[in-house]
Amino acid sequence: MDFIWILFAFVCGYTLRLIEMPPLIGYLFAGFFLHFIGVEPVDSLQTLADLGITLMLFTIGLKLNVKDLLKTEVWASTLSHMTLWTLLAGSAFLLLATLSIPYFSDLDLKSAALIGFALSFSSTVCIVKLLEESGEMKTRHGQLAIGVLVMQDIVAVLFLVAATGKIPSIWALGLFGLVFVRPLLNHLLMRAGHGELLPLAGFFLALGGYELFNLVGVKGDLGALVFGMLLSTHPKAGELTKSLLSFKDLFLIGFFLSIGFTALPDWSMLGMAAILAVLIPLKYIMFFGIFTRLNLRGRTSYLCALALSNFSEFGLIVAYLCVDSGWLSKEWLVILALAVSLSFILTSVIYRSAHSFYLRHKEKIKSYESDTPLPSDIFVQPKDSEILVIGLGRVGKGAFNALHSIVGDKVWGMDADRNRIQKFQDKGLHVFYGDGEDADLWCNMDVKNIKLVLLALPSIEDSLNIAEQLHSANYPGEIAAIARFPDEHKQLVDGGIHTVFNFYTEAGFGFAEESLQLINHPKAAAE
Repeated sequence: MDFIWILFAFVCGYTLRLIEMPPLIGYLFAGFFLHFIGVEPVDSLQTLADLGITLMLFTIGLKLNVKDLLKTEVWASTLSHMTLWTLLAGSAFLLLATLSIPYFSDLDLKSAALIGFALSFSSTVCIVKLLEESGEMKTRHGQLAIGVLVMQDIVAVLFLVAATGKIPSIWALGLFGLVFVRPLLNHLLMRAGHGELLPLAGFFLALGGYELFNLVGVKGDLGALVFGMLLSTHPKAGELTKSLLSFKDLFLIGFFLSIGFTALPDWSMLGMAAILAVLIPLKYIMFFGIFTRLNLRGRTSYLCALALSNFSEFGLIVAYLCVDSGWLSKEWLVILALAVSLSFILTSVIYRSAHSFYLRHKEKIKSYESDTPLPSDIFVQPKDSEILVIGLGRVGKGAFNALHSIVGDKVWGMDADRNRIQKFQDKGLHVFYGDGEDADLWCNMDVKNIKLVLLALPSIEDSLNIAEQLHSANYPGEIAAIARFPDEHKQLVDGGIHTVFNFYTEAGFGFAEESLQLINHPKAAAE
């Protein structure tokens, strides 16, 4: 990639970060500006974009529970929303055509329905970035959103087969046999070690899955997702995900830059894109209504619907097919690219204040809930708990085990990862599923007997949010949290957290103290 790409991506992303906006909006602006000043896209840019999407889908698969896709709230919400949206949006476009609105006036029933269908998809790239930055990938609403996105990808594969007439090869049936290759993949990953060979193994598996599916006539991106799902229960799945994180984020910058090179817009096209963006609240209302009718909690329905309320880059693929078939004018490629970009910006901006908005309006949002919540949404009450560890990753797990050896069942653990919770429960330990940022959880929990809450979370934003929830619930005890960097310490203390432990410093002290005990050093004995 030429230096000019890196320069503009960094400057625009950095500028947006300074005003506390998501950098991806800056990358979108950089792409459009580079196109405007006449910079020509190079093949390497699209290669980076494709690599980023492939790695992203592979890492989604690593975190995905296959059983989640079979839940009614996932497949039923996806299919019902796509059907209703296509009907309503397509009808709206035909109405605009009768009013002789530019670009819409040339639409017929087929093309209006196809544009509606294209806009029914939500952006996997945008949503995953939002959830990752918010630390919400494994929360209830995060997993639901990912499940809906995967179902949409399956519908996309079926559409491309029908639209292009390219039926997968008979050899595609052999893909069902991948389940028998799973032990080999597990062994390969286990033997990859912890160094540079581990991310290289991730590239090999992600791109290998892509090429294998593509070879038999199936969408290659789906192959990367499936290979990730095959390894989702592997002990090193989390470590592999972390090793690929920087590569994925860097390559995805190429994707956001490439959006700006679809075509140069004029003011009329921008106006048409704005008209399409006006429909985004309708998308939210439909998702929210469907989720609540499927007995999901108001908060889950609200957050998931908000995350899914954008347009997908898949709409551009549908537009290309329609232009090639003569159903749409080429200007629609530009209009849809602009609409997708606007939807990214709107979602990125609005979702940042999603939790604070819920706190202010939770009673109104909860009023739409069903009277019969799903079993998985019923709150668990930790009995006889004096210490609560929130976040059972590497740090939280170590803290929980150490405390359990001292105070026994007086310590409880909470995590938003159901698979992780199940592993603890299988050992007979007192843990329960919960999202610490869920205001409803703290309102329904009796916290008066809890003396200490440990926030073992990687994101200080999450820790600050949970601290605010605890204070709002009149929690009387102490709050402790971890910080990875020195500048985070003051932010956490100012946010109402009583004690902050530096992750690296405290680990060094602990290592030193334990080592001194090996030689019976007087200082260690005194401790």
